Amino acid sequence: MEKKQSGNGAFEVTNVSTLNCIDLSCSDLRQSVALLKQACLDCGFFYVTNHGISREFMEEVFEQSRRFFDLPAGEKMKLLRNEKHRGYTPLLDELLDPGNQVHVGDYKEGYYIGVEVPEDDPDAQKPFYGPNVWPSSEILPGWRETMEKYHQKALEVAKSVARIIALALDLEIDFFDKPEMLGNPIATLRLLHYGGEVSDPSQGIFGAGAHSDYGLITLLATDDVSGLQICKDKDANPCVWEYVAPVKGAFIVNLGDMLERWSNCIFKSTLHRVLGNGQQRYSIAYFVEPSHDCLVECLPSCKSDENPPKFPPIKCATYLSQRYSDTHTDLNTYRAGQT
Repeated sequence: MEKKQSGNGAFEVTNVSTLNCIDLSCSDLRQSVALLKQACLDCGFFYVTNHGISREFMEEVFEQSRRFFDLPAGEKMKLLRNEKHRGYTPLLDELLDPGNQVHVGDYKEGYYIGVEVPEDDPDAQKPFYGPNVWPSSEILPGWRETMEKYHQKALEVAKSVARIIALALDLEIDFFDKPEMLGNPIATLRLLHYGGEVSDPSQGIFGAGAHSDYGLITLLATDDVSGLQICKDKDANPCVWEYVAPVKGAFIVNLGDMLERWSNCIFKSTLHRVLGNGQQRYSIAYFVEPSHDCLVECLPSCKSDENPPKFPPIKCATYLSQRYSDTHTDLNTYRAGQT
């Protein structure tokens, strides 16, 4: 059993995964590389601690997130996500596992914040660049400033993790620092709120359906409510799901599909999902992808005559655009409801 019900009606989490922990303040780089490499070969998930973002600031970000999601539905819908995936995503907007989520999408709401690029900047024409959608400072004072600061700090953490990943793949430490990589990244912050619905996998009801992330890596900060599950072997039938326990002050980091493609499946992009247990749950995901024009192709250190590339090269923006289109409700659906 993954969850069992206690006498007071609450759910007790069982079957918890054991993950490696990477301490970014550790002076022994070889140890960090070894721990990260083992995690990437095993399950593609690990914890990161001592990352330089204070607990006090993290608590401020979570509080600002709660303030937004506490707004009336009408106020939130005024900030509905646009074609560049900036802004509010309502309940059921996203459908991550259509094979199992037969009738409805995810029982979560979210808010996308990307790299801020002014509308008159030529880069704003790129699919995932442009101005963000911000709540009014009169309604949520200090909200934008908090989120912009967090976006910048999280990117620095992601770059530190990417340097260790580069070494684990026998690359130069600055491989992912290049302009076409994380020098000009597509980095997207997403606030998430699960409203307390109880998931029922047998009925196709999930907080978030089973999926793998699209990009290079994801940094996830969570509150203390469990819900995230991983399946270490996505080819298993049936999938064996394990909970990932929240760790105060730590990021849960997972690898994305682009890194799996780069590494020729040596490193894993792992299936994960969220089950609601009747409690509200808040999390903050930070998705890190390379630049729009980056060509994602098998790394020289990950191919050989015996192990040729498993995927054709693909441009980052092309890949991401398709994945977002496949999993999000067509915006015309909302427009039709407003006429």
